[in-house]
Amino acid sequence: MAFIVGENCIKCKMTDCVEVCPVDCFYEGPNFLVIHPDECIDCALCEPECPVEAIFAEDEIPEGQENFLELNAELADIWPNITEQKDPLPDHKTWNGVPNKLKYLER
Repeated sequence: MAFIVGENCIKCKMTDCVEVCPVDCFYEGPNFLVIHPDECIDCALCEPECPVEAIFAEDEIPEGQENFLELNAELADIWPNITEQKDPLPDHKTWNGVPNKLKYLER
């Protein structure tokens, strides 16, 4: 079982989670992070580090976000790996908690 990054990360992209990952399974897009499900070892260290509560265990994905499991796998295969914390997006506070952000995902 793996962890995934869900919708609330879109346009927030806080990277507190990446530094605690012992297997470096986070990948970075323009305005979103993903976890590679084949690399995640289910250690759960990243989940409490996410300031916007956007990381979920595979069996606890919120209703309506099930497609993020496949999305994480797809994008992790094409985006570059990220292993160090970076500054969040400039307007991240504005986007925290905004519903239906999938349409804003930049590939």
